[in-house]
Amino acid sequence: MARARLTPRRMVIMLGTLLVVLIVLLLAACTIGSEHIPLADVARTVGAKLFGSQNEVSRENSIIILAIRLPRVLLAIVVGAALSSAGAAYQALLRNPLADPYILGVSTGAAVGAITATLVVGSSPLIRPAAGFSGALVTIAVVYALGEGRRGSISERLVLAGVIVNALLSSVVIFMVTAAAGTRQRSVLSWLIGDLGAEWTLIPFVAVLVGIGIAVIYANARSLNLMMTGEEEASALGVEVRRAKIAVYLAASLITGAAVAVSGVIGFVGLIIPHAVRLAGGSDNRLVIPASALAGGAFLLISDTVARTIIAPRELHIGVITAFIGAPFFIVLLRRTT
Repeated sequence: MARARLTPRRMVIMLGTLLVVLIVLLLAACTIGSEHIPLADVARTVGAKLFGSQNEVSRENSIIILAIRLPRVLLAIVVGAALSSAGAAYQALLRNPLADPYILGVSTGAAVGAITATLVVGSSPLIRPAAGFSGALVTIAVVYALGEGRRGSISERLVLAGVIVNALLSSVVIFMVTAAAGTRQRSVLSWLIGDLGAEWTLIPFVAVLVGIGIAVIYANARSLNLMMTGEEEASALGVEVRRAKIAVYLAASLITGAAVAVSGVIGFVGLIIPHAVRLAGGSDNRLVIPASALAGGAFLLISDTVARTIIAPRELHIGVITAFIGAPFFIVLLRRTT
């Protein structure tokens, strides 16, 4: 049975539901940890911070909420939205259901750029995301060039090219970890398995970059819809294919680089979420892009909450949780598409 055509009402209902779920998860995640904090205290503290009113919550709980849990929760949402939106964009642009920033090697390329910047010039709110964006952009260009050939379509060769490039870049990262020393080595190591413990000051800057990137991708949603039927058909219908491809490539690489610069390499988010959204709401990118951003934020928030509580007081790296969920999903998807 064909899925109903996308209507403004259906779009508002789905996005509104996802937004409410995300807000509820945000508040709930702030209560969960080694020290349980009542939901009322979280609401009062956040409200006092937003509106400048008097905070009646204890100083200890206020510090835990504002200095530890809330920054981590917000970062999980921003990174999840970035990786999911980038995954949706790559899948639509390349017409490949297996395309994803991690599988294509884009996340690892961004990590190489960010780590290089860290080792050469040190940590910086501006330099690291810029270097991550450069690494992501170069990586997707190389993968796309390798995926294009005389035999077979780009879609058939792309995953193999991504796996090869990802393996090479992973070796580069391991070399950097080995070459680094002391605190820098520990900092570099976090990129291998994902870490949401970034500084609070980085979050607004990264959120702006991610917001701009998602907006650019969404602005090209109609073009992506038409390009999914074929580039020649899209061009005949008036789409400026070259302009749209460049814009989406740049935007997806920007948000991937910005996310990796603060969180490290977190795999499979951009693979799982866009597919779940398409199953629930159809393949129209005018819905898939914003819904993936909201659902991706919620998914990574849940994953991070599990990672920091499942073996408390110790903490798992979030990349372990996403890989545990994403690897079986990838296998199932691979069997269905080959």
